[in-house]
Amino acid sequence: MRIVKLVVAGSIVVLGSFVIIGEQLSGASTDAVINARLTTVTAPVAGQLTLADRPLGALVRRGEQLGSIQDPLVDTIRLDDLSLERSLAQSERTRLSEQISAINQSVDGLTKRSDRYRNERIRQLEAEVAAAGARAEAAKARLEEARGTLRRAEDLSGRGYQTAAALESARADARVAERTLEQAQNELSVSNIQLEAARNGTFLGDSYNDAPYSEQRVEELFLRRQELEAQLAEVTERIAALTDRIAAEQRRVARFSGSEIAANVNGRLWQIPAGDGERVQRGEPVMRLVNCESVIVTLSVTESVYNDLRIGDPATFRLRGSDVAFEGTISRLAGSGAATIYENLAVKPGQKQLERYDVTLLLPALRDDQELGCAIGRTGRAFFTARPLDRLRAWIGGDGA
Repeated sequence: MRIVKLVVAGSIVVLGSFVIIGEQLSGASTDAVINARLTTVTAPVAGQLTLADRPLGALVRRGEQLGSIQDPLVDTIRLDDLSLERSLAQSERTRLSEQISAINQSVDGLTKRSDRYRNERIRQLEAEVAAAGARAEAAKARLEEARGTLRRAEDLSGRGYQTAAALESARADARVAERTLEQAQNELSVSNIQLEAARNGTFLGDSYNDAPYSEQRVEELFLRRQELEAQLAEVTERIAALTDRIAAEQRRVARFSGSEIAANVNGRLWQIPAGDGERVQRGEPVMRLVNCESVIVTLSVTESVYNDLRIGDPATFRLRGSDVAFEGTISRLAGSGAATIYENLAVKPGQKQLERYDVTLLLPALRDDQELGCAIGRTGRAFFTARPLDRLRAWIGGDGA
């Protein structure tokens, strides 16, 4: 019986030693920490910084306003120059419009004057035609009378009752009557030609060529108005272009005279390099945020453990003081002294960690956890191989821990 007890006791000692040694010698890290990338929010414009009252570590949502920048000294010289140029162009447009309006008034007056002249001139020519026609009829009557007198004189002269002088006088009167009728008919033709031309818009006379002064002046004003209208169209286009440029410059001035600062990620307020009320320059960092959507676990291991690891190998992370475990994979093996890879991470490594070999874990379940997904800085342990008590932990915890 004594031998049996010794065997059982020895077995228990061996089993316990196996468990303890297995637990300690399995691939593990004791300095694992929840980490995440940092993002820098810079000043979009130069000016005085005003920050919202938020404590460091406060949760922020993408697009949430974190502060503002106002710059009363923004450069508006270009905007002022464009505004002055547009004002001058608008004055030029007003001047051209007034000149065109004055020309239109003059054209209306001259057109009415020309119409009155045309109507009165036609009436005058109609009267002259009538007078010329009457003169022609009178000349025709005188010619008939002269021809009758000539016939009687020839008859009397043939019978010896009329002197030769009287006959010659009758003949001369007949010839004069013929020429007078011819002249009257020509004058009637001239008057008809002038009347027909006037009715067609062309006036014939000794003091003008084809149109009266009013019509000639209207033609000159038409040409001048066309020139002014072309200039007005050019000025109007220039004003439209200046208006577009002024609008763009106003947007630029508004953008540089003041701007809101908004969170660019879902995360936590981590650092505030610039203080409230300070004047900052464009592009200067004003705050840094932890990007909670990029949560990872960083840790270091011994060289012997490190050399057995591969990217994509499974790993387990357990928070210190908690029985909750998260399954993931190895996403990066950075080796020893990997200080540079932490430059854009929230939690920097200690000197001892840098002396070991750096490993990064990707844990989707941890990233999606509402409570622990952005618990930056929380520490725990990471395991890469099975341990003797894993089955017991799974049975007790019921969660694979």
